[in-house]
Amino acid sequence: MLDNIEATIDAWPLLAQGLWITIQLTVYGSILSIVLAIILGLMAGARNKALAIPGRIIIEFFRGTSLVVQLFFLFFVFPQFGIELPGMLVGTLALGLNYGAYSAEVVRGSIESVASGQWEATTALSMSSFHRMRRVIFPQAWALMIPSLASLLVHLLKGTAIVNIILLQDFTFHLDQLKRTTDTFWAYAGVGLVGYFILALVLTLGMNALEARAKHRLGRGPSLREIFSPTPTDKDALSTAGGGI
Repeated sequence: MLDNIEATIDAWPLLAQGLWITIQLTVYGSILSIVLAIILGLMAGARNKALAIPGRIIIEFFRGTSLVVQLFFLFFVFPQFGIELPGMLVGTLALGLNYGAYSAEVVRGSIESVASGQWEATTALSMSSFHRMRRVIFPQAWALMIPSLASLLVHLLKGTAIVNIILLQDFTFHLDQLKRTTDTFWAYAGVGLVGYFILALVLTLGMNALEARAKHRLGRGPSLREIFSPTPTDKDALSTAGGGI
């Protein structure tokens, strides 16, 4: 046990470098996937077939092909056509495109889940399509889609573990190196399990905070300040008083 701890301490500088690579891939890939999800989700749900059909084709293509194949294609096939991309960019693109395609269905479904009365109200107010989506429909859909997007982003985090096949020395790569000086159980069930769990927990808490903010802006929940406030808010006090009557 002590030998494993000492080996981990010695390997920590390299593990930290790998962890930083994993964090960067997760952040950049998540941003790209959400941006693509919104664009593709709006396209796939559009009434205009000129937008809906290309959007659906792109979604099904990237959902229907393996992330490993996409990584290999971007890293090894593109150079055959004179396009050489750095490993970090390849990893970001592959993760963003793959999980963005899955997330696009979440976006499309959430937009369609907004109550029909909201759509009818915007029509009655003669709002343009862009104005209707930006001011009324999308804010409500955004609050609905965040929980599902959070789950997909956690999957994206775990998906970063395969980028070592394109020569990126991420956290999993250095766990493989640690295994050689310790053992498989310690490296993966100990250090790896804890490391990925902490990253997933931080990501989940961040998305939960984003969801709380989105719901508060719609008047459907407390603000983040109220949630983290050490003292009860006026609403809490009224609620408590009402419950005691």
